[in-house]
Amino acid sequence: MYIETVPNRNSRPTILLREGWREGKKLRKRTIANLTNWPNVKAHIFLCMLAYYVEWHMRQALAPLLFQDEELDEHRRERDPVKPAQPSQLIKRKKTVRIISDGFEIQSFRTLLAELATRCRNKCRLNHDHTAPAFYQVTEATHLQKRAFELLGLFPVK
Repeated sequence: MYIETVPNRNSRPTILLREGWREGKKLRKRTIANLTNWPNVKAHIFLCMLAYYVEWHMRQALAPLLFQDEELDEHRRERDPVKPAQPSQLIKRKKTVRIISDGFEIQSFRTLLAELATRCRNKCRLNHDHTAPAFYQVTEATHLQKRAFELLGLFPVK
């Protein structure tokens, strides 16, 4: 999802919330909401809630790599609501060992996002020939990035 500003000749620009996806070689997009006439505060709150929703789903999917209790929902159903909450055996082990069964070091959500942000696509062109066509080079994914992308269900990483 992204915000697109569409210029208009004689009036203020249209602000659209859009969704984009690929179908084969074509890029498709559809408008989800027109935010043009929304007050600024209302649009800002909407975008903050949308960002929180995405973060929540990412934390749920990436729980095996994070300092997060994967069995929390099960424990909430079983434990006494009056007694103080006790961490599960899994989270105790994660905090002491700090390495999961895959051999990865356990991350905080912020450090994992920083690690994922190092993957990029660079536009390259040869220095000596400025008329040569440009090409794109994608940085190679680390093992941690591959595992995170698998957990998120994103594109297959080579």
